[in-house]
Amino acid sequence: MNTIEVTSPYDDSVVGNVPFSTMEEVEAALDLAYEKFQDRKNWLPKHKRIEVLENLVKIMSSQVEDLTKLCASEGGKPYMDSKVEALRAINSVKLAIEHLGVYEGKEVAMGQTASSVNRMAYTFKEPIGVAVAISAFNHPLNLAIGQVIPAVAVGCPVIIRPATQTPMSALKVVEMLKEAGLPDGWAQGIVCDRKGSEYLATSPKTSFLTFIGSASVGWYLSSKVAPGTRVALEHGGVAPVIVAKDADIETMIPDLAKGGFYHAGQVCVSVQRVYVHESIVDEVSSKLAAVASKLVVGNQLDPKTEVGPLINHGEVDRVEQWVNEAVEKGAKLLVGGKRISASCFEPTVLLNPSEDSLVSKKEVFGPVVCIYSYSDIDEAIARANSLPVSFQAAVFSKNIDTCLKCVKQLNGTAVMVNDHTAFRVDWMPFGGAKESGIGVGGISHVMDEMSNVKMMVIKSSIL
Repeated sequence: MNTIEVTSPYDDSVVGNVPFSTMEEVEAALDLAYEKFQDRKNWLPKHKRIEVLENLVKIMSSQVEDLTKLCASEGGKPYMDSKVEALRAINSVKLAIEHLGVYEGKEVAMGQTASSVNRMAYTFKEPIGVAVAISAFNHPLNLAIGQVIPAVAVGCPVIIRPATQTPMSALKVVEMLKEAGLPDGWAQGIVCDRKGSEYLATSPKTSFLTFIGSASVGWYLSSKVAPGTRVALEHGGVAPVIVAKDADIETMIPDLAKGGFYHAGQVCVSVQRVYVHESIVDEVSSKLAAVASKLVVGNQLDPKTEVGPLINHGEVDRVEQWVNEAVEKGAKLLVGGKRISASCFEPTVLLNPSEDSLVSKKEVFGPVVCIYSYSDIDEAIARANSLPVSFQAAVFSKNIDTCLKCVKQLNGTAVMVNDHTAFRVDWMPFGGAKESGIGVGGISHVMDEMSNVKMMVIKSSIL
């Protein structure tokens, strides 16, 4: 078996080496998972799955520091945020255990017609089949937990193919599950090329595909899956924020900064397009720029770092090109706009980029926040809704009618009121629509999506 080297996005230092599977090994992994599902007599009972997940919580809780450093080292997320990711991952496993307590069916009423007398009916849930998870780089531990743990909880054999830039956290999850008592074949980690990934996604042996990554790849794979395969896609957004003239500026600025510059903006619901009423746009933009200028950028393993590197040097080049293009087309550069090194880019605030600039049309996925002035809130909402994406959005206002108007009219799957667009907890539904994806994330919601509902109808003369 070949191996690949995993390096830190900050300085290219070696974090570790992981196996790189051949096509034959990919096929063997899927065959094993499929065999496990086909062997219905030996499906893992619920109490065994709960036991494994409870053991996993203990193992992870004893390794928080190691998980934090691993996540930060390979992904570039600052240490302080990677610690939050590790603790969040543990909580997600607990959520899966809790949901198994209400993971149930219901009685279906019978007897309303002559043809349905002497019958009773009940539904219950079964695992859908083999789940294949293709993951992204930006939250290497949490994405793996969010895709793998629901499958284990409901009894689906699962294979995760993590991003090649950040595979170690996902492989660690599989390793810890085995240590927790999960039998071989029920959770596997595969690092492979795109051909292998496509095989896993499109094989008729796969019943559920969960994909987190670029829209072009996700929609392509969705078009190629075998008939009957259920698909969940999580792509990016270009998160809009409406700031009304009565917004509480002092409390809002820290939220906008956190939502825009968290993980150097490499988040699918990062604050990117902020539409601010013209009466306060100068104050909002200057205060946000002041906060951005003071953020500590650098080595993600330094506990003081607030903004780490981008995932690779090519992304720094791209973000720099997009910012330069925006400035050339008339945007005012309030702060940042330059690379700090080959791997880090300054937190950047742009004022009034043109609508045809890339930063206005595409997901930047970098530490760049764009502020746009508006005079009429209907105009701002229309501009916010002008792109073919739909994910999380936000509104800041002290007026409940303004907030409700934005909640109703903004094209988003979730609208945050007086909070930034990147807010998320793992028990809430999370996912995009339109080009941003299909399906719903969140531990309990994924568990339900990875399940089939089966009905039993009993006929008896005594009923």
